[in-house]
Amino acid sequence: MTIEAHNLVWGVGRKTIVRDVSVSVQKGETLGLIGPNGSGKSSLLRLLAGLRQPRSGDVRINGQDVARVSRRALARQVAFVQQNAATDTNVSVHDVVKLGRTPHRSALAGWSAADEAAVSNALAQVDMQSRSGQAWQTLSGGERQRVHIARALAQSPIVMFLDEPTNHLDIHHQIEILRMVRDLPLTSIVALHDLNLAAMFCDRIVVMQDGALVACGSPGDVLTEALLHSVFRVAASVSAADASERPHIRFRSE
Repeated sequence: MTIEAHNLVWGVGRKTIVRDVSVSVQKGETLGLIGPNGSGKSSLLRLLAGLRQPRSGDVRINGQDVARVSRRALARQVAFVQQNAATDTNVSVHDVVKLGRTPHRSALAGWSAADEAAVSNALAQVDMQSRSGQAWQTLSGGERQRVHIARALAQSPIVMFLDEPTNHLDIHHQIEILRMVRDLPLTSIVALHDLNLAAMFCDRIVVMQDGALVACGSPGDVLTEALLHSVFRVAASVSAADASERPHIRFRSE
């Protein structure tokens, strides 16, 4: 088991946003988090990554309670890719990815061969080695997202968390990014809006509603017409799209 979360509760003031959520993630799995706006999926993602402290409950990564791990040590195990992260600084692709090595370097340490190898390997994994010297501002949206994932990979994490990594990308780049994430040799937890993309690329799906976990399982088990109606308030037909038996959702106007 890579991640185990037990009875997580978190909120702001008197408002509870995550309500008694327990979930586990297997090593090498791609887990999707879906739910309507305000369902708590992004908050749950940050709790699992150790970026927020729960009011109650705990998260363990490889058996370690993340609340008892230093932020620097945690950053050597966990990488977080935000949606649409941006910078106005005139930097190269290589410079952006180099930032991922920060948790592994002391304040006075020079840039090492191991650091350079980690950056080069990360760029290779996202097929951006040829753009290493290119200016960040000249990249397309899909290319920028690849670079952000490369920066996360340069951390050498065992788990990667991604919050809506395909937002504002065209469908080609959405599929390209999620296929790449699915094929990476590590555990990934991805918050997504697009239900068909979640069905295509996730091994299992967690469904959130009003801060609570209401379903967890394979896409075929979770994405039913009844669940789509009760959680997302939409009418839809669900069918197996191909030989993979992953469900395909067709939304209806009525």
